[in-house]
Amino acid sequence: MPPIRKVQKEDIIKTSLEILKTESMDSLNARRIANKLNCSVQPIFYNFENMEDLKNEVFKEMYNIYREYMIKGSKEEKSYKGMGLAYIKFAKDYPNYFKTIFMNKTDLTPDLFIDNDDIGNDVIKYGMEFTGFDYDKQKDFHLKVWIFTHGLATLVATKTVKISDEEIEKLLGETVIEMVAGIKRG
Repeated sequence: MPPIRKVQKEDIIKTSLEILKTESMDSLNARRIANKLNCSVQPIFYNFENMEDLKNEVFKEMYNIYREYMIKGSKEEKSYKGMGLAYIKFAKDYPNYFKTIFMNKTDLTPDLFIDNDDIGNDVIKYGMEFTGFDYDKQKDFHLKVWIFTHGLATLVATKTVKISDEEIEKLLGETVIEMVAGIKRG
Protein backbone atom coordinates (compact mmCIF):
# COMPACT_ATOMS: atom_id res chain seq x y z
CA MET A 1 0.00 0.00 0.00
CA PRO A 2 1.49 3.36 -1.02
CA PRO A 3 2.08 5.93 1.73
CA ILE A 4 -0.60 8.58 2.20
CA ARG A 5 0.61 12.02 1.24
CA LYS A 6 0.28 14.44 4.13
CA VAL A 7 0.28 17.60 2.03
CA GLN A 8 -2.40 17.61 -0.64
CA LYS A 9 -2.72 19.79 -3.72
CA GLU A 10 -5.67 21.60 -2.11
CA ASP A 11 -3.54 22.42 0.96
CA ILE A 12 -0.88 23.98 -1.23
CA ILE A 13 -3.41 26.08 -3.13
CA LYS A 14 -5.15 27.17 0.09
CA THR A 15 -1.84 28.16 1.68
CA SER A 16 -0.83 30.04 -1.46
CA LEU A 17 -4.11 31.94 -1.39
CA GLU A 18 -3.52 32.85 2.25
CA ILE A 19 -0.10 34.26 1.38
CA LEU A 20 -1.57 36.20 -1.53
CA LYS A 21 -4.17 37.89 0.65
CA THR A 22 -1.41 40.22 1.81
CA GLU A 23 1.31 39.87 -0.80
CA SER A 24 1.76 39.89 -4.56
CA MET A 25 2.02 36.87 -6.86
CA ASP A 26 5.73 37.67 -7.28
CA SER A 27 6.29 36.91 -3.59
CA LEU A 28 4.92 33.38 -3.92
CA ASN A 29 7.67 30.74 -3.92
CA ALA A 30 8.01 27.08 -2.98
CA ARG A 31 10.11 27.66 0.13
CA ARG A 32 7.62 30.16 1.52
CA ILE A 33 4.68 27.81 0.95
CA ALA A 34 6.60 24.86 2.40
CA ASN A 35 7.45 26.86 5.54
CA LYS A 36 3.78 27.71 6.06
CA LEU A 37 2.87 24.04 5.61
CA ASN A 38 5.73 22.79 7.82
CA CYS A 39 7.06 20.57 5.08
CA SER A 40 9.79 20.43 2.49
CA VAL A 41 9.29 21.75 -1.04
CA GLN A 42 8.97 18.16 -2.30
CA PRO A 43 5.15 17.95 -1.94
CA ILE A 44 4.79 21.16 -3.92
CA PHE A 45 6.73 19.79 -6.86
CA TYR A 46 5.06 16.41 -6.52
CA ASN A 47 1.67 18.08 -7.01
CA PHE A 48 2.70 20.76 -9.50
CA GLU A 49 5.02 20.56 -12.47
CA ASN A 50 6.66 23.87 -11.51
CA MET A 51 5.88 27.18 -9.81
CA GLU A 52 4.23 28.53 -12.95
CA ASP A 53 1.81 25.60 -12.89
CA LEU A 54 1.03 26.30 -9.22
CA LYS A 55 0.56 30.03 -9.86
CA ASN A 56 -1.83 29.27 -12.72
CA GLU A 57 -3.92 27.06 -10.43
CA VAL A 58 -3.89 29.67 -7.69
CA PHE A 59 -4.94 32.34 -10.21
CA LYS A 60 -7.88 30.15 -11.27
CA GLU A 61 -8.96 29.89 -7.64
CA MET A 62 -8.75 33.66 -7.20
CA TYR A 63 -10.84 34.07 -10.32
CA ASN A 64 -13.38 31.56 -8.98
CA ILE A 65 -13.76 33.67 -5.84
CA TYR A 66 -14.31 36.71 -8.05
CA ARG A 67 -16.90 34.75 -10.10
CA GLU A 68 -18.77 33.86 -6.89
CA TYR A 69 -19.03 37.55 -6.04
CA MET A 70 -20.30 38.39 -9.50
CA ILE A 71 -22.84 35.56 -9.53
CA LYS A 72 -24.13 36.72 -6.15
CA GLY A 73 -24.37 40.28 -7.51
CA SER A 74 -26.32 39.04 -10.55
CA LYS A 75 -28.99 37.64 -8.22
CA GLU A 76 -29.75 41.04 -6.74
CA GLU A 77 -33.05 42.65 -7.68
CA LYS A 78 -31.14 45.14 -9.85
CA SER A 79 -28.66 42.72 -11.42
CA TYR A 80 -26.60 45.24 -13.38
CA LYS A 81 -26.05 47.41 -10.32
CA GLY A 82 -25.57 44.31 -8.16
CA MET A 83 -22.75 43.10 -10.38
CA GLY A 84 -21.05 46.51 -10.34
CA LEU A 85 -21.24 46.60 -6.56
CA ALA A 86 -20.00 43.00 -6.38
CA TYR A 87 -16.96 43.95 -8.48
CA ILE A 88 -16.15 46.75 -6.03
CA LYS A 89 -16.87 44.55 -2.99
CA PHE A 90 -14.46 41.92 -4.33
CA ALA A 91 -11.81 44.67 -4.62
CA LYS A 92 -12.51 45.70 -1.02
CA ASP A 93 -12.57 42.18 0.45
CA TYR A 94 -9.66 40.80 -1.58
CA PRO A 95 -7.55 43.77 -2.67
CA ASN A 96 -4.50 41.71 -3.60
CA TYR A 97 -6.57 39.22 -5.57
CA PHE A 98 -8.23 42.16 -7.37
CA LYS A 99 -4.84 43.68 -8.15
CA THR A 100 -3.56 40.34 -9.45
CA ILE A 101 -6.57 39.76 -11.70
CA PHE A 102 -7.38 43.30 -12.85
CA MET A 103 -4.40 45.57 -12.29
CA ASN A 104 -1.57 43.95 -14.20
CA LYS A 105 -0.13 45.08 -17.49
CA THR A 106 -1.82 43.65 -20.56
CA ASP A 107 -1.83 44.48 -24.25
CA LEU A 108 -5.63 44.36 -24.32
CA THR A 109 -7.77 47.29 -25.35
CA PRO A 110 -10.55 48.17 -22.85
CA ASP A 111 -13.24 46.39 -24.89
CA LEU A 112 -11.08 43.28 -25.27
CA PHE A 113 -10.31 43.40 -21.54
CA ILE A 114 -14.06 43.18 -20.87
CA ASP A 115 -14.52 40.48 -23.53
CA ASN A 116 -11.67 38.51 -21.95
CA ASP A 117 -13.62 38.30 -18.68
CA ASP A 118 -16.08 35.44 -19.10
CA ILE A 119 -18.54 37.28 -16.84
CA GLY A 120 -18.59 40.20 -19.31
CA ASN A 121 -21.44 38.85 -21.45
CA ASP A 122 -23.63 38.31 -18.37
CA VAL A 123 -23.01 41.89 -17.28
CA ILE A 124 -23.93 43.16 -20.74
CA LYS A 125 -27.09 41.02 -20.77
CA TYR A 126 -28.21 42.40 -17.39
CA GLY A 127 -27.29 45.88 -18.56
CA MET A 128 -29.54 45.49 -21.59
CA GLU A 129 -32.43 44.65 -19.25
CA PHE A 130 -31.68 47.79 -17.22
CA THR A 131 -31.13 50.27 -20.06
CA GLY A 132 -33.23 48.84 -22.87
CA PHE A 133 -30.27 49.24 -25.25
CA ASP A 134 -29.52 46.68 -27.95
CA TYR A 135 -26.40 44.54 -27.54
CA ASP A 136 -23.98 46.80 -29.44
CA LYS A 137 -25.17 49.99 -27.75
CA GLN A 138 -25.07 48.28 -24.34
CA LYS A 139 -21.57 46.99 -24.98
CA ASP A 140 -20.40 50.54 -25.80
CA PHE A 141 -22.25 51.89 -22.76
CA HIS A 142 -20.89 49.19 -20.48
CA LEU A 143 -17.34 50.04 -21.47
CA LYS A 144 -17.87 53.51 -19.96
CA VAL A 145 -19.59 52.10 -16.88
CA TRP A 146 -16.82 49.55 -16.42
CA ILE A 147 -14.12 52.24 -16.61
CA PHE A 148 -15.94 54.19 -13.89
CA THR A 149 -16.60 51.07 -11.78
CA HIS A 150 -13.04 49.86 -12.20
CA GLY A 151 -11.82 53.26 -11.07
CA LEU A 152 -13.91 53.01 -7.89
CA ALA A 153 -12.75 49.44 -7.31
CA THR A 154 -9.12 50.46 -7.78
CA LEU A 155 -9.50 53.32 -5.30
CA VAL A 156 -10.96 50.86 -2.81
CA ALA A 157 -8.38 48.11 -3.43
CA THR A 158 -5.45 50.48 -3.08
CA LYS A 159 -7.03 52.29 -0.13
CA THR A 160 -6.41 55.57 -1.96
CA VAL A 161 -9.62 56.98 -0.48
CA LYS A 162 -11.84 56.03 2.40
CA ILE A 163 -15.37 55.53 1.13
CA SER A 164 -18.25 53.68 2.76
CA ASP A 165 -20.32 50.96 1.10
CA GLU A 166 -23.32 53.30 1.21
CA GLU A 167 -21.37 56.07 -0.54
CA ILE A 168 -20.16 53.60 -3.18
CA GLU A 169 -23.68 52.34 -3.82
CA LYS A 170 -25.06 55.87 -4.11
CA LEU A 171 -22.21 57.08 -6.33
CA LEU A 172 -22.39 54.09 -8.67
CA GLY A 173 -26.19 54.12 -8.86
CA GLU A 174 -26.53 57.84 -9.50
CA THR A 175 -23.67 57.97 -12.00
CA VAL A 176 -24.99 55.08 -14.09
CA ILE A 177 -28.52 56.54 -14.11
CA GLU A 178 -27.12 59.93 -15.19
CA MET A 179 -25.07 58.23 -17.93
CA VAL A 180 -28.15 56.39 -19.25
CA ALA A 181 -30.21 59.60 -19.21
CA GLY A 182 -27.46 61.43 -21.06
CA ILE A 183 -27.33 58.81 -23.79
CA LYS A 184 -31.11 58.69 -24.14
CA ARG A 185 -31.25 62.50 -24.42
CA GLY A 186 -28.67 62.27 -26.91
